[in-house]
Amino acid sequence: MRFSANLSMLFTEVPMPERFALAREQGFSAVEIQFPYQWPATAIKQWLDENALTLVLFNVDADSLLQGGEGLAAVPAKRQEFRAALQLAAEYATVLQPSCINVLPGRCLQAHLKADYWHCLIDNLRLACEVFEEIQVTTVVEAINSLDMPGFMIDDHAGMLQVLQAVNHPQLKLQYDVYHMAKMQQDIAGFWREHLQKIAHIQFADCPGRHEPGTGQLDFSCLFADLDRLGYQGFLGAEYKPQVSSVASLSWFKAI
Repeated sequence: MRFSANLSMLFTEVPMPERFALAREQGFSAVEIQFPYQWPATAIKQWLDENALTLVLFNVDADSLLQGGEGLAAVPAKRQEFRAALQLAAEYATVLQPSCINVLPGRCLQAHLKADYWHCLIDNLRLACEVFEEIQVTTVVEAINSLDMPGFMIDDHAGMLQVLQAVNHPQLKLQYDVYHMAKMQQDIAGFWREHLQKIAHIQFADCPGRHEPGTGQLDFSCLFADLDRLGYQGFLGAEYKPQVSSVASLSWFKAI
């Protein structure tokens, strides 16, 4: 199993530049960042190189999604903003060379517009695949539970499979988030058994609470063993809110 530390969620006790060294000290060889754009790509590359780390994943900018907005990828009125966000992500990827870039589908807050938002999302995902294929980066798309984020365009297994089928591009894969699918009461292990080849990246946190493994109801020993047995080749991103200090929350990692 290959694990990456999500530096937007872990080691937040210190400024971003110092989180890279902490991740390395704790035994990680790979990291991910949700939105890297407030720091120059060259600075991030320097922090990575100084600590012998690989950046495996980051997101395309999603506008005000995390502050309650609709995001960019599905909003018809924001097609040009999404194109600009894609270009910026590609520029960062050229420097940072991630394995994957995640496109967050975003939300539709007006139900009667959902069909229009869906068509826009499919168009934008196809465009993302074309842009990132040129720089040899895999495009991934993620489902987020609609309890924490009402109106999210894709919130379960059926939605993930539907978007893959609709885009129909070999470069589009799934970013599978264990916490979000557990929150939606999905059969996680069953989906992995049937569709693991469609998944390029996995993120995890315990449920409920979105804290470190061992704080909720999920059996991570079994989940990790399932992935190992199935031959999963991607990274597992620790994307949780530590219930204690970040370093103290890593007992699950030390036990592997």
